[in-house]
Amino acid sequence: MAKKNNSKKKKGDTPATEFRLLEGTALRNLTKKEGEDKTAVWIKNSDIAYEVELKKLQIELMKLQSTMQHNGQRILALFEGRDAAGKGGTIKRIIAHLNPRYTRVVALTKPNETELTQWYFQRYTAHLPSAGEVVIYDRSWYNRAMVEPVMGFCTDEQNKRFLKDVPLFEEMLVKDGIKLFKFYFSVSKEIQKERFEARKVDPLKQYKLSPVDNLAQKFWDQYSIRKFQMLSETNRTLAPWTILRSDNKKKARLNCMKFILSAMDYEDKLPAEELTPDPELVVSGIDELRHMEENLMQPKQLHG
Repeated sequence: MAKKNNSKKKKGDTPATEFRLLEGTALRNLTKKEGEDKTAVWIKNSDIAYEVELKKLQIELMKLQSTMQHNGQRILALFEGRDAAGKGGTIKRIIAHLNPRYTRVVALTKPNETELTQWYFQRYTAHLPSAGEVVIYDRSWYNRAMVEPVMGFCTDEQNKRFLKDVPLFEEMLVKDGIKLFKFYFSVSKEIQKERFEARKVDPLKQYKLSPVDNLAQKFWDQYSIRKFQMLSETNRTLAPWTILRSDNKKKARLNCMKFILSAMDYEDKLPAEELTPDPELVVSGIDELRHMEENLMQPKQLHG
């Protein structure tokens, strides 16, 4: 959020107002000079640093995609986590400057009558990446691990069968050459509530409102149990989980990008130290399981 600087008011000046600059605006205008037709805006130094880092990583993603066009690599990234954990915002920044011909975001709605009769994974397989493509699932087949059992959208038998089948399904994808990333965005209960409240008053976020929001808070502990079960059954050497602490959305975005870039080989890649994720914010599935095992009897100590 930025504020106009009205320390030197002139005739016809408008009163100070609060507004949100489009991302990248501050960085583009950082060296602009004062003028009669310009308004000074105060920006936090941390926001400038974020925009500088974001631009650098987005350029790296473009380099990666260029290399993928030549060697035919395929990337499949699954974005999971609680509501308002920051998945959509991170995806938006990742794809912002990538070639849309070779980049797809898959966000499926609830299955229709025909899809309900199909093999569970069938509607997802149609969207798997081809050579040179980056495909991101904004929620994936892991709906059956958390959302569906908590909300009563699947039977206990369907949930158990899924947890047994999915490691084998993902093993096939990886052995076929797909680079698979499985991200779980971990947000605290307090921050989730704050973000739900912000959605109610921000007209640009109205589309994110849903009846499930309040239930996400109500069923917080049930989601935690399902998360533990999911990680226990599906965190495998070939297809491990990566946990992103996302109370700070900007840091989560940057660290997600760094994790992807650090795991891939591509031309003109930056030195490793510039692409190393923060170990305090990026946690392996094994370490998250260990944390949950140690705190299962103390729910307030558990991360989201």
